[in-house]
Amino acid sequence: MIITRKQMANVSARLLPFSDAASDALPMGQLLRLSLFQISVGMASVMLLGTLNRVMIVELGVAATLVAMMVALPVLIAPFRALLGHKSDNYRSAIGWKRIPYLWFGSLWQMGGLAVMPSCLLVLGGDVTHDVPFAGEVLAALAFLMTGLGMHMTQTAGLALAADRATEETRPRVVALLYVMYLIGMGVSAVIIGWLLRDFSGIRLIQVIQATAVVTIVLNVIALWRQERVKPMTREEREAPSPSFRQAWDDLLKGGTAGRLLAVVFLGTMAFNMQDVLLEPYGGEILGLSVSTTTLLTAGWAAGALVGFALAAKWLGRGLSPYRMAGRGVLAGLVAFSAVIFASPMDSTSLFFAGATMIGFGGGLFAVSTLTAAMTMPAHNAAGRGLALGAWGAAQATAAGFSTLIGGALRDGVNQIALSGAWGEALNDPATGYSVVYHLEIGLLFVTLVALGPLLSRSRKSQFEEKPSGLGLADFPT
Repeated sequence: MIITRKQMANVSARLLPFSDAASDALPMGQLLRLSLFQISVGMASVMLLGTLNRVMIVELGVAATLVAMMVALPVLIAPFRALLGHKSDNYRSAIGWKRIPYLWFGSLWQMGGLAVMPSCLLVLGGDVTHDVPFAGEVLAALAFLMTGLGMHMTQTAGLALAADRATEETRPRVVALLYVMYLIGMGVSAVIIGWLLRDFSGIRLIQVIQATAVVTIVLNVIALWRQERVKPMTREEREAPSPSFRQAWDDLLKGGTAGRLLAVVFLGTMAFNMQDVLLEPYGGEILGLSVSTTTLLTAGWAAGALVGFALAAKWLGRGLSPYRMAGRGVLAGLVAFSAVIFASPMDSTSLFFAGATMIGFGGGLFAVSTLTAAMTMPAHNAAGRGLALGAWGAAQATAAGFSTLIGGALRDGVNQIALSGAWGEALNDPATGYSVVYHLEIGLLFVTLVALGPLLSRSRKSQFEEKPSGLGLADFPT
């Protein structure tokens, strides 16, 4: 039996994930190369938010409050993602590139911050020859800021470039690919970095972080190579006045759709991320789980996120509005946090793990839905896709940083009062602080649903429901 080339193509489209995310404008090889920038951003995220957290507190003996401040510093840069996106929309160069220069300099900042970070952290930990007051704090802060700036610049320009090159039909599928590559980058790098640092020493720390810096620049150079065509511009075109950021921002917010989407992203991210630093302590302190058992929560969260991703692919392929899909993610979050709350009075480990997995499912579905909405938002007048994607990233990252800080502080403050007996014997329990945070997250999810309602009603006539087209991800392993 002879199999024709057309039959082989049909088999590939059915069986291979992302096989139909490519287009003539963005072939599969170039799409996969471009997605490597998400691997590097995921790797840097694990390094900043996971590995260095533990290394600074445990091995280097740095105060937890100071570590929290360092980790929160990149969040301060997040609001500038909208400005970075606007600048890349309107960048003028002799060869016509817009996104590549921002990808390149973002990669340099990201690599540079990681390259100098181990030395800065060793000074912060007291491993110095000359004791200069506050030298460690200042140097570590600069390293974290450099890395954070590079991550935000790289991700904003990379997403905008992908949106520029993808067609209207394939753009939601490209979003799905970039999202899963970010998850892969986080998962694989967490395993590798953890294995390399199993025998910790100052020299090993320097080697691992600086190797991460080298891998970052290598991946990003491969990602950006020949991704934007050379389109020489005349001198008049280069010197033509560009729209101001204020004008572009006003154009973006016209009609209320973009502004409401940013509000939904901020509220939803706050709701899903407030428990980030509390879920494992809740399992250990309240349910008495071991360290090895609570570490499985991350696996459950990741599994839930991948299931949410696979369902998002299938639903988008059927023409479902991303706003309706985001609503489903919020509803899943309501069930998830309710399960986590009831796990304590019912003393149920199974219910707790089910709730953690559902948090990953709801949060992942919400994130990929809102990113799809931002990426497919039509560019008009002075507002380009870079500005829309930068605004989405700014809202998402800022909300994630502040919600984590608020969650930890609220739990500590409530428990300090509750355990003093001020609220009576019934609330004199360590679970009170956690419960207050989880109930607040449920309240924020209801507020998110209220904000999402008008977007859903407007999207019923949008292009997402005009012509369903398969994503090719319905068979993605879950």
